[in-house]
Amino acid sequence: MANFYKASVKAKQSNQLVMVSVDKLDINGVGVARWQNKPLFIAGALPNEMVKVKVIEQKNKYARAKLISISKQSDSRVTPHCQHFGVCGGCDLQMLSIAEQLDFKKTKVSELFSRSFSAQQIVNKLEAKDLPWQDSIVGTAWNYRRKARIGVQFDKKCQATIGFRQKLTNQLASIKSCPVLVEPLNAIFPLLKKLLAQLTVKSSIGHIEVIQADIIKTNSPEKIQTDNQVVLVIRQLRPMNNSDVELWQSYAQQHCWHVIVDDGNEQFTLGDIKASSAVELSYTLKDKNKIYFASNDFIQINHQVNNAMISQALAWLDISPTDNVLDLFCGLGNFSLALAKKSKSVVGVEGVQVMVDKACKNAEVNSINNCQFYQADLNSHWLLEPWVKATVFDKVLLDPARAGAEQAVAQIAQLKIPSVLYVSCDPATLARDSAILVSQGYKLEKISLMDMFSQTKHVETMVLFTQ
Repeated sequence: MANFYKASVKAKQSNQLVMVSVDKLDINGVGVARWQNKPLFIAGALPNEMVKVKVIEQKNKYARAKLISISKQSDSRVTPHCQHFGVCGGCDLQMLSIAEQLDFKKTKVSELFSRSFSAQQIVNKLEAKDLPWQDSIVGTAWNYRRKARIGVQFDKKCQATIGFRQKLTNQLASIKSCPVLVEPLNAIFPLLKKLLAQLTVKSSIGHIEVIQADIIKTNSPEKIQTDNQVVLVIRQLRPMNNSDVELWQSYAQQHCWHVIVDDGNEQFTLGDIKASSAVELSYTLKDKNKIYFASNDFIQINHQVNNAMISQALAWLDISPTDNVLDLFCGLGNFSLALAKKSKSVVGVEGVQVMVDKACKNAEVNSINNCQFYQADLNSHWLLEPWVKATVFDKVLLDPARAGAEQAVAQIAQLKIPSVLYVSCDPATLARDSAILVSQGYKLEKISLMDMFSQTKHVETMVLFTQ
């Protein structure tokens, strides 16, 4: 949710007031007009609007401006729901209707595909402007995010600012509420600010992670489980004294929080003997699979869209009881366990051994025994690994990080796996990797958006390739 900004090289400052017509949005959701024969970028402006702006930066090939007023408003403009919109760097598109947000994201994907595919590929294999779009996966537009990192900054008087990064700066915006967070995380900011003001060990906190999760207290004889618990992970830079421990415990009891302290070396439940196993976090999927995770593990933050995404993956791959499925970049087993319930076997592969171990545990606790997990660097050559040679795979699912899967898709093509489902969190690397698959004889069968991050420019996409 935080955007980090690095100051640009010196640019000519203008502060000139001008009236311009906005032509389009760029791939970051910023309005683009023409001024002095170069693009003028205006955050917050929408296509077909006439706007008054202040030019704040000029370079040889482009300029930037600050939106001052709108004389002709787009029909797609809506009133931002958040009081911090425009200051907080977390959301980009709250001024745009949900339908237009989805259209913007489709256009962004199509433009990136057009850039990645060679002219011959487009002619013979794919018209990028006419991708085979299916219905988008959408959830609630608000109160969808179940995990976020809240920044904490202290001034010279040790007064704390609680919130997220401002746009184009490393300074925090003081946040009172965040409507994209699930309840009650969205209203936790004033409580944290009040608590931090009472701490006796000042400037001792780096950040606070907030998570909504099911928890099991494993140090309790009954192993008590609580669903949809508010979990706080405090990055503690200096040890707490007894007074601060009691303060955190008081707030936790009053507001039903579970507080975990991270001292940089280990995590432990506040007030307990240091033991990382004092509590286990989990979430339960629609198919009843329970996924256990640690507070610093990657999880899909939109629970509703995650469930729909898994269901669509199973449907698009048309998983049958005779299928052997390869799940690359499998993480904790978010897809693997669901695939295993429908198929003959699943091999999940992940780059980090710790995650492999956790995926194995998740299969075990869900009584799934036709799913094996292995560690491998999927950005290197892995075709000679024993788990590749042991099975003829019918289908493959891959869900890489933003860097994509350039090496992996090239090797998938060599294996000639008939069906490839690519789940992407970055459309630029998706377009690059898709061009590789198409050049190796795959057909782009289906594509859909997954609106994992409503109100933002971030795009998640699912694509099915077949031979």
